[in-house]
Amino acid sequence: MRRGLGQGLRLGVAAGKVSLWRSNRWRAPAWTPLGEAAHAPDDAPHGDFAALGQALEQILPAGEYAGWPLSVVLDDGLARLWQVDMPQGAARLADIEAAAALRFQSLYGDAPGLWHSSSAWDARAPFFCAVPRALLAQLTRVAETRKLALIFITPQFARHWNRWHGALKPGAWFGQLQESALTLGVRHEGRLRAVRALPVPPGAGRDWLAQTLAREALLQGVSAPALLQLCGAPPPAWLMPAKEFHCQVFSAPDGENGLSPAARLAHSGGVA
Repeated sequence: MRRGLGQGLRLGVAAGKVSLWRSNRWRAPAWTPLGEAAHAPDDAPHGDFAALGQALEQILPAGEYAGWPLSVVLDDGLARLWQVDMPQGAARLADIEAAAALRFQSLYGDAPGLWHSSSAWDARAPFFCAVPRALLAQLTRVAETRKLALIFITPQFARHWNRWHGALKPGAWFGQLQESALTLGVRHEGRLRAVRALPVPPGAGRDWLAQTLAREALLQGVSAPALLQLCGAPPPAWLMPAKEFHCQVFSAPDGENGLSPAARLAHSGGVA
């Protein structure tokens, strides 16, 4: 298929399903669905993600998109996100990477060798992300056999954070609400201090949200936020004005709430 100016492919990878879309930066429609396929979830990171690879081959026919750029957004459950305090006296990159590996193992209990990690550097508190090497191998294999150019592979939270962190107001925390999970980006003094993924119980109202923010603030040793800026569709009660804090939602494309979880992943962060 011939590629027009500003067009690309966006793939959303959820647990059990993948969704492929054509994006268009310059012309409407911005998003065109190309296909979805189910796959049997692997016991990450120990599986080989072969079922995922077969699903990708199904929705990416050989020769049809040769030369197209492909961007991939992963469900956060397929990745690991963590912060690392700068080691005292650290002077080399290797010192920080060693501290990150130790922190990873203490948090998740997995051998670091099964994961590929990358970082977003902040000299005060480096932020790390890790993805199973077997998952990356399948994505890379299919991209190579289909002659696609991989632009990025990123978890949804990182994608949303990169898109919206510049729009956060002073003192605000960042939030991502997807399905029944709330992922908080705890900010302090203008930087990301911690990332916390929390289950949202059915019927959780504003009181639950207020108590959750207060508890997370205590755990991190910071003040509770006066503003939570969210990606996602929160319950109406969360948006009601209150004295202790306000909740504000970043705009989302019309109709996005009716999409499958994998399709919403593909749309994360917009076309750009």
